[in-house]
Order: sequence, then C-alpha cells, then structure tokens
Amino acid sequence: MKVRQWMKHPVHSVKPRDSIQHAREFVERYRVNQLPVTVDGRLVGIVTDRDLRDAFPSLFDTPPFPDRTSKAALTDPRTITVEQVMTSSVTSVGPDDSIADAARLMRKRRIGALPVVDAGRLVGILTRSDVLDGFVDLVELDDMRETGPLATEGPAAPGSGKPASRARRPREHSA
Repeated sequence: MKVRQWMKHPVHSVKPRDSIQHAREFVERYRVNQLPVTVDGRLVGIVTDRDLRDAFPSLFDTPPFPDRTSKAALTDPRTITVEQVMTSSVTSVGPDDSIADAARLMRKRRIGALPVVDAGRLVGILTRSDVLDGFVDLVELDDMRETGPLATEGPAAPGSGKPASRARRPREHSA
C-alpha cells in the first residue's frame, strides 16, 4: 500500500508569519493536531496542537489590567508568529512511499503525522489515524479471505486427502 492511498488532501496549512491565534483557530475548526507550515506550497515547518497550547499564555501569567509594557503585551497570541513556535526540521514522506515504512518512521520518531511532499511541494498529510484506517482495511480483507466470500480452499490436510480449511475457529476458553 502506498501513502497516496491513505493521505489526506488537500491539506490545511498555515504560513510562518500567521499568528498562533490564527493557527489555533485552524486546529480547532478543522479538528487536526498538526498543521504544516508552507511558503508558496513548499513545506518549511510544522506546528502541533501541543506547540500552540504551550505557546499560549496562562491566565495566571496575565495581570487583570495589563499596561503596554506588561508581560501580557509580549505574550499576546495575536502577536506571536507560527515561525516562533514551529518545528522547522520536518520529517516527511513521498506519496509513493509504502505506508508500512511511513508507520515505522512515525513510531521511531514518535510523531503523529507525516507531511507528504512531492517534487518539493506539500501534497498531503498522513496521520496516525490514516495508518490505523489502512491497517483495519487490511485486517478486514484478510478476514474476508479466510472466512468470508473470498475464502479459498487451502492445500490438502496431511494424510486426509481433503482440503484443509483456512477459516480460523474461535478459541474456546475454559472457565
């Protein structure tokens, strides 16, 4: 299976100079956890929901009536840009890479999504959920081959002269 079969496209993305307020609104509106950061369609970074949560000031850090020189003025989410909190060293995959390799990479790097880049341009995003959807489809197909309408007769059972059944039987458990 190829990444292109499971990636999401088109991709919601933000620009480096967008505010983190704008990025957070995107994350909430589109219910995504990762936003690629692009310039003219080229991937330059990624910002996650965690990056945005960590960048937002706590209510406890903000005085009730901030003046112009207060910390609150320096931590206003409308003035902090995405490029200040994004990861610029992004791990990505190509659309023709195998989904198994992409899943291994996500697990090894402990990341939840991989931007999909083709000829230097962002063309999609593959998330952990997409990989799980692919896995579920494969398992269902395998189950259909073993027990459903796609079931085939297997090789003859040793010494019986009869074909061996490929269907799995549920294991019986004694109490």
